[in-house]
Amino acid sequence: MDVAISGDSIRLGQFLKLANLVESGGHAKEVIAAGEVQVNGEVVTSRGFSLVDADVVDLAGTSATVVTGAEDAEDQDYFDERTANDDFDPEKWRNLP
Repeated sequence: MDVAISGDSIRLGQFLKLANLVESGGHAKEVIAAGEVQVNGEVVTSRGFSLVDADVVDLAGTSATVVTGAEDAEDQDYFDERTANDDFDPEKWRNLP
């Protein structure tokens, strides 16, 4: 699967979370330290390893390819569940002067 990133590079630990290959940063740290992650066919044990366009990350038989230049990712709609406000009422804000 292709995973688009904004910018030119991303750290391995961050990419594993973005690609949903791990559940958390702690899980990413564990699988990387255990030597379970390969980048372009080589085992990588550094969470801060920098990935660039077209790098292929493998974990437990699942592959994800880094794709940069996500057509101005800032212009795309972005939903961050961590900062979402469940009490947001669009009607309250719609008619503000």
